[in-house]
Amino acid sequence: MSTAQLPLKLTPAPGAWPTSRILFALAGTVTLVSATLAATVSLWFLLLAALVGLNQFIHVTAGASPASLLIDRLRSATGVSIMLGRDQNKET
Repeated sequence: MSTAQLPLKLTPAPGAWPTSRILFALAGTVTLVSATLAATVSLWFLLLAALVGLNQFIHVTAGASPASLLIDRLRSATGVSIMLGRDQNKET
């Protein structure tokens, strides 16, 4: 099998966060923002927290969710990875 026939598999950069970690951080941030807005503006913002919970439930049961698919697509399209406090070009 020549190299032209091998399937291309994208691997994250060293130190890049896995998709599950990005999803957890995103869910926590949106939930905190939703709770703050519900306390200060309107209780209708609790629907946003409910959507976050639904997204997490879909991810657990199906293995993928709309947010995880979007994150994976953005990562592969831009080639940008979220690093763990390090610059991608610097050597550690």
